Amino acid sequence: MITYPIEFRSETLAKNGVDTLWTARTGSQETLLAVPPEFGGPGGGLSPEDLFNLALANCFTATFKVYAENSKLTFSDLFVRSRLIVDLDQNKRPVMKEFFLEAKIHSPSNPERALLLAKKASESGFILNSIKTQCHFEFEVI
Repeated sequence: MITYPIEFRSETLAKNGVDTLWTARTGSQETLLAVPPEFGGPGGGLSPEDLFNLALANCFTATFKVYAENSKLTFSDLFVRSRLIVDLDQNKRPVMKEFFLEAKIHSPSNPERALLLAKKASESGFILNSIKTQCHFEFEVI
């Protein structure tokens, strides 16, 4: 049983300057971050946009894995490819405009059930449901 509310914490330590990379820590995981070249930075680390894209893709992945486990659906691999489009909104402010996700489910025990669970995961992932970004999904069973 999951008890809410659940709290997730992180820490970030950054030095002065756009060209300096910094670290963020969540639990025991440390991640190198950077301003991307598209925004005048050096790259070489994950950007906030990379993290946003990863959060959405892995929200789908985690939700699908939970649904598959609860439904006794087995599969050999789940390959997910995603891309995020940053564009200007009607007020000329940059926003996370569109998110595209392609999921390939390899060797599921029940292909029809796998597609149903993928659709359900895309519609019910709570991070995916917490954003204004337009989301597009494509699923394939291999």
